[in-house]
Amino acid sequence: MDDGSPSVESRLEAWLGAILPGATRIGVEGQGRVDVGHSAETLLFTVHWSAGGRAERRDVVLRIRPPRPGLLEPYDLARQYRVLQGLAGTGVRAPAALWYEPTGEVIGREFYVMQRSPGVVHERGVPDHVRRDPALVRRMCESLVEQIAAIHTVDLRATGLDALGDGRDYLDRELDHWSAEIARWQGEAFPALDRLIAELRARQPAPNPTVTLVHGDCKPGNFAFEDGRVSAVFDWELATVGDPRADIGWAEILWSSPGYVTAAPGALPVERFVARWEELTGLTAEHRPWYRAFQALKMAAIMFVGGQLVDAGHSDDVRLADMAQVVHPVTQRALGDLGVDEPLPAGPILPRPERVEAVRAGSGVRRGAPMVP
Repeated sequence: MDDGSPSVESRLEAWLGAILPGATRIGVEGQGRVDVGHSAETLLFTVHWSAGGRAERRDVVLRIRPPRPGLLEPYDLARQYRVLQGLAGTGVRAPAALWYEPTGEVIGREFYVMQRSPGVVHERGVPDHVRRDPALVRRMCESLVEQIAAIHTVDLRATGLDALGDGRDYLDRELDHWSAEIARWQGEAFPALDRLIAELRARQPAPNPTVTLVHGDCKPGNFAFEDGRVSAVFDWELATVGDPRADIGWAEILWSSPGYVTAAPGALPVERFVARWEELTGLTAEHRPWYRAFQALKMAAIMFVGGQLVDAGHSDDVRLADMAQVVHPVTQRALGDLGVDEPLPAGPILPRPERVEAVRAGSGVRRGAPMVP
């Protein structure tokens, strides 16, 4: 029912009128919502206006800060926008950052606007026409590796991204952060997770001597492809300056996962992926089992927090409840990478069954998410 409140489109039009000098006849047309990711809300719009006698038109994407508490707290939208700004003109095919609204006064939450990039994301399976073309799959994998290498060879000083920090304590900060995320929701002992944290700290290697930009979530599903090449790299929520081997560990975990192009016939074997990255960057991927286990802790922590958000009633996204089921297998695999083969119990890591049943009986839509009619 219409309550008389201005639409999201009309609020955006008013805001753009205030920040675009000389713009007239501003129009915003909603195109829908991207319902793939689990963190920020992503909305599609087309914006058109006149300026200086010229008609301008942009297909854009709004990235909106999720309701608190979110999956990736502390959620720093300004940092993401700053990363995208810094990547302009580099070899990284990141979407162009256009505008940032920090106050939350326009549509109820902080957001930024970026250019909509061409290409297709294969997040939930590989289409048959791609799967049946091994040469295409190989080109896609090679382009993906080239983009990861491009991220790790960005000139931090020239782009201003050195302002994100010097990154030399990255491994310690990450271990502290994800351990704290688990502890924030921990009411009882989690023997497997607790052992993984202890083993990672005990076996922690010296970090890579070269500090680079780190994407933080370079899974195949965060890359768009067009004509067999990466056209865009998305989801910079976890980006920072740090140890590039962490991105390789994360990518290794997911490289052979069903549903990703990197697991389709013709894909680069993971060993070739790592070797090619070394060739392109001049860096070395040492201590790979430790880095896989290190990133598995992050993965387990994120999935655990997602389940707890459902359990506590902060989210009605059934996908987060399903993700929690994978926490223990991921933890066990990580312990295996560290040579720990003894079976360890998971502890109470799953959301309550009755809460999950209630969510499944409902719509399964994220609470607070729908902002466009």
